[in-house]
Amino acid sequence: MELLKRRIQQDGTVKGNDVLKVDSFLNHQMDIALFEEIGKEFLRRFEGCGVNKILTIEASGIGIACITAQFFRCPVVFAKKSQTKNIAGDLYTTKVESFTHGRVYDVIVSQKFLGRSDKVLIIDDFLANGAALEGLIDLVHQSGAQLAGAGIVIEKAFQPGGDRLRAKGVRVESLARVKSMCEETGVEFLD
Repeated sequence: MELLKRRIQQDGTVKGNDVLKVDSFLNHQMDIALFEEIGKEFLRRFEGCGVNKILTIEASGIGIACITAQFFRCPVVFAKKSQTKNIAGDLYTTKVESFTHGRVYDVIVSQKFLGRSDKVLIIDDFLANGAALEGLIDLVHQSGAQLAGAGIVIEKAFQPGGDRLRAKGVRVESLARVKSMCEETGVEFLD
């Protein structure tokens, strides 16, 4: 998606060789016009797959998932990283290691929001090592729902997550695949 790649080049900041800060438009301050284009592109790529639920993980994926869901005309379910008093009843749970935060979360979704009649599209902002995506896929499998695939805004293709998941047969559609990045030269894309 050329619009997204241009925005990353223009407003993204590389820290070291593995951190890409896009907080000015993607995951802290959110550019809703860009999100609309992202949502349209995910619809184009997954149209006809029967998606009736979108699943993401808190917090950075929620905004993108919500805008995308408007185009699919379906609800968004977001996996929570902690149980609160207002989540009662049976839960699907899995463990997810966060690349960004360097810790493991127990991630949960209420069983009343995912089930056998659902065809789920996972949406997330980044794919690096794939731990979050693997956790979300586990929740889909626990629920008995079908997985349509995963829509990723930015994939760090130099890390193993995307290749490993594709090798397992997961349909992963990334809008910008980063081949390499460094503070001096910026971001280089695949495709």
